[in-house]
Amino acid sequence: MDAIQQHMLDTYRAAQLAEPAPPPPGRHDRTTLRDLYRHWLTHPPTRRTGPSGKPSPSGV
Repeated sequence: MDAIQQHMLDTYRAAQLAEPAPPPPGRHDRTTLRDLYRHWLTHPPTRRTGPSGKPSPSGV
């Protein structure tokens, strides 16, 4: 089931229960990506070192 089908199902259920409809999928994507980008700018990633003192290949 993709996001559109899930949204349609949630909208139908909300209508049956007389509840407000859920927001459409992707509505907050731009805001989330902007906030993530700003976080990266203010908190740049750092390389972690393993127990041996050498950086791991993945940086994690």
